[in-house]
Amino acid sequence: MTFNLALIALLDGVSYASLLFLVAVGLTLIFGVLGVLNVAHGSLYAIGAYMAATIGSWMTAQGFSPWLTFPGMLIAALITGVVVGGLMERFLLRHIYDKDPILQLLITFAVFMILENVQRMVWGVQPYFMAEPLRALGNVRVLGIQYTAYQTLFLPGMALLTMFGLRYFLRNTLAGAKITAVTEDREAATSIGIDAKQVYFITFVIGACLAAMGGALATPTTSVLPGMGANMIVLSFAVAATAGLGNIEGALLAALMIGIARSFAIYIW
Repeated sequence: MTFNLALIALLDGVSYASLLFLVAVGLTLIFGVLGVLNVAHGSLYAIGAYMAATIGSWMTAQGFSPWLTFPGMLIAALITGVVVGGLMERFLLRHIYDKDPILQLLITFAVFMILENVQRMVWGVQPYFMAEPLRALGNVRVLGIQYTAYQTLFLPGMALLTMFGLRYFLRNTLAGAKITAVTEDREAATSIGIDAKQVYFITFVIGACLAAMGGALATPTTSVLPGMGANMIVLSFAVAATAGLGNIEGALLAALMIGIARSFAIYIW
């Protein structure tokens, strides 16, 4: 492997790791607080990608500036996380928190299969792609290699912003303190007046928004196709298990390791 090829593999790995972290940290946050391994988390990633592609295509067709696709991706993630994630928590997960973990896995897997078919019904099986953010940011030169600024700077920046934002939220805000209290001891937190159901709902929506954000931000770098959620959830579980469920900083490091290893494996083999 030449130096240039190794550098490209490294940049690809860091870019993919940034997206992987966004999805995995939402998964690990949900499990750390709710105690539920949500297999349907991958569907939130995929729906976020489809929503971003849909909004971006509409903006392009209307003649809007390519820069507006950036807030468009954020809107897509929020809609997916709040609407789909909120409905999932309120009408399904809320009823299985105290059930056997195997039952939780089966139910969330069933939701995953249902949402996979919903995606095919709504968006079909043709690939979607949105390149406007890539064109808007252009390219940068890294040790003589031309690479997109979106993947080199923007995606890693979003991953770091998410990590520090989550740390600040959990450690320095009242809502974060409530989440931490419920995580440590639900009964004690409830006895002092904290609404555990509300905490669960907020936590799940935040995790769902992070998964959808990962999908939305992935749209400019890959084709949006049926089945993309399945691929991402497998690696997300690997990141969460490697980092330790509930460990935000560890999830970033594990995502970086797995993302780079995946990239080099693809380039070598």
